[in-house]
Amino acid sequence: MKFRGDDYIMIAVTPKVSGENMKEYSYRLVKNAIMSLQLQPGQSLSEVELAELLNTSRTPIREGLTKLKEENLIEVYPQIGTYVSKINFQLIEEAAFMRFTLEKEILKLSCQSFSKKSLNELKWNVIQQEELISRDKNVQDFHQLDKQFHFLIFKENQKEHIWEAIMRLSTHYNRMRLLSEMNNSFEEAIKQHKGIIQLIENQDIKQVEELVYKHIIEPQKHWKQFLKESSPYSHYFVQ
Repeated sequence: MKFRGDDYIMIAVTPKVSGENMKEYSYRLVKNAIMSLQLQPGQSLSEVELAELLNTSRTPIREGLTKLKEENLIEVYPQIGTYVSKINFQLIEEAAFMRFTLEKEILKLSCQSFSKKSLNELKWNVIQQEELISRDKNVQDFHQLDKQFHFLIFKENQKEHIWEAIMRLSTHYNRMRLLSEMNNSFEEAIKQHKGIIQLIENQDIKQVEELVYKHIIEPQKHWKQFLKESSPYSHYFVQ
């Protein structure tokens, strides 16, 4: 944790992955901090302080920040500074549209054919979700289990690269989901995950679109409350 006056840069510094160079390492840690909201939307970033925090030179930091800019996760203003991108609701809506379109189709395929092994993995994932919320409300751990749940469905249908593409284009959507989960319970998400498993088991293609709509599109109606001036998070968003 790096403190600077009343402001601070906070990044969970984890060991390097085998074969990871400093550019990749710096990029991964800063991106994880942005996606977990440790680095808050609109927060200023300093190459010097990030380099000091990660015990590296400014070059890999600069290269990592360039990549994050390409992913719409930071904004660079010449002569002013570098900032974590504020959450853009238009990008959220675009990602939600993409997820809804693709996930309803992948679930229809799953209703036609889905291995017992993968079905059991989905069930185990939901058990882990329930165990997690019974112990504490670790939002980031729940968020990881949530993403893993959906990845397993794409993987079973040999569409892992499509899921990876969805994740690349869902950075604002996923930050919004995390923010929402920090302020709400997880029971509805778990209930819907169980509903997805039941759809697959019963091969109930007719119910797919309705459930995916509830899971992906409907939450946006509640998310817009975070943009209101009265919200303590309104400064997180592009207005």
